[in-house]
Amino acid sequence: MTALDVLSMGRVLVDLYPEQDGPLEDATTFAKAVGGSPANVAIAAARLGRRAGMIARVGDDAFGRYARAELESAGVDVSQVRPVPGGVTPVAIPEISPPDSFPLTIYRPAPRVDTAIEADDLDARAVSSAAILWMSLSGLAAGPGRSAHERAARLRPATVETVLDLDYRPAFWSSPEEAGAAARAVATTATVLVGNVEECRIVTDAATAEGAADRLLAGGARLVIVKLGAEGVLAATADERVFVKPIPVTVANGLGSGDAFGGALCHGILGHWDLADALGFANAAGALVATRRGCSTAMPTEAEIRELATSRPV
Repeated sequence: MTALDVLSMGRVLVDLYPEQDGPLEDATTFAKAVGGSPANVAIAAARLGRRAGMIARVGDDAFGRYARAELESAGVDVSQVRPVPGGVTPVAIPEISPPDSFPLTIYRPAPRVDTAIEADDLDARAVSSAAILWMSLSGLAAGPGRSAHERAARLRPATVETVLDLDYRPAFWSSPEEAGAAARAVATTATVLVGNVEECRIVTDAATAEGAADRLLAGGARLVIVKLGAEGVLAATADERVFVKPIPVTVANGLGSGDAFGGALCHGILGHWDLADALGFANAAGALVATRRGCSTAMPTEAEIRELATSRPV
């Protein structure tokens, strides 16, 4: 693998999106797409012209072959997306009830291939040379994937960016405390931390977004992003605080907006943009994808993001 701009690590699955809004039991037809938050971030970065790759495991099945093909078609390097013999690729089925109800059911039969990345199986050169390594908290939920994520973080030089998305999924953990402990173990080696208020609270016990940002920065992060929902987004470094207001849009599906935000944030970091510009661009990317029905298939181009940001200033 050649040196990448963004190397995303973790969950790849197949999304089955109902083509009808409302209760899932009433849906009659479904559309298939590759999914999983880290995979969506890689696709979002590739859509913005960045060299993106994935470290992941899929099932040795038709959906695994489909997921690899879709990632590759989207411009993502899949040389480290490998099938697990006898494994079954996870499937996620959302319920689409705009504007704010999008429950997600994930089928992950054993052996759970999304946690099957082995630490000794990592390509150390690829991991260390990528300009940005993007990891999700969900990747730390079980072994051997947890050890692989921890080793990947340790392989990273201090001069490059290692992002930990505090993407807390209760179904993957026995308790919030377990998730918080796992996050803290890796947060000390991450340079960028991204999460909503509740996710940051799980990691820091801080009562406010500002307090959480302060504690995460004190732990060694160079940049902390705290998503405030309807109130906007806060970005903090040791020297700067930036707040961006939300962009009002008509929400079609809220599930992919955070991944679009992540890919766009990577784009801004790689471009060495001012923090306010990078945050505003990422905010607009997330808002735009929220107006679209899909996730990976909805990831926007830079021109589309800038059009929204210009028409509705961030």
